[in-house]
Amino acid sequence: MTETLLYAAILVPCLIIAIVFHEVAHGLAALKLGDPTAREQRRLSLNPLRHVDPVGTLVVPGALALMGGPVFGWAKPVPVNALRLDNPRYGMMAVAAAGPASNLLLALVGAVLLGALAGLGVGQGTMAAGIAGTMLTTFILINIFLALFNLLPIPPFDGSHIVGGLLPRSMAAQWQKLQQIGMLLLVVLIAATWAFPQFTLVEHTVLPPVMWLEERYFALANWIAGGIAR
Repeated sequence: MTETLLYAAILVPCLIIAIVFHEVAHGLAALKLGDPTAREQRRLSLNPLRHVDPVGTLVVPGALALMGGPVFGWAKPVPVNALRLDNPRYGMMAVAAAGPASNLLLALVGAVLLGALAGLGVGQGTMAAGIAGTMLTTFILINIFLALFNLLPIPPFDGSHIVGGLLPRSMAAQWQKLQQIGMLLLVVLIAATWAFPQFTLVEHTVLPPVMWLEERYFALANWIAGGIAR
């Protein structure tokens, strides 16, 4: 029980930071491309209370963690009005890509800090150093997973908006209609993951690239640690 609570105490802050930055990145990208809707609704804030969705940010990832499955979640989407973008078609692609890009950047920051912590040997062998290392490792993995999971071409994930921008206009209009049932598709995906674990849907689609990126980020951390130690 103590280990579970400790893991939750590490997991929840990492997930909240990853999700909040993800949503703010969407809003900042939209603002740069002509749509101030997120700013007008005070969503360009790092205050978690403005972004946290009780179900998507706390209940779902908590349940997945307890079940030992891949942990992911979502926040209240930052409002974006495509019609206010300078170029709605390609602007939405850029806005969608900004979220996953922010998570990959956060993972990079985590890898640098992890390498610096190991290289400097601060508090080496202490419980505090072990918790810090575990937190940074968890932070890296959550951000990688969140970035790649959101790039799946399934409404309402960011990948679906990117695909919509790449499709011919006639097909894009049909694709856009799927966005209206996006949350239903998400619920079906989560239910299928829980009900039919033998299909290992997430493991076969997301985990291989997650593991590949994980190796690169940890290799960077090791390289930084070795450089500092010398």
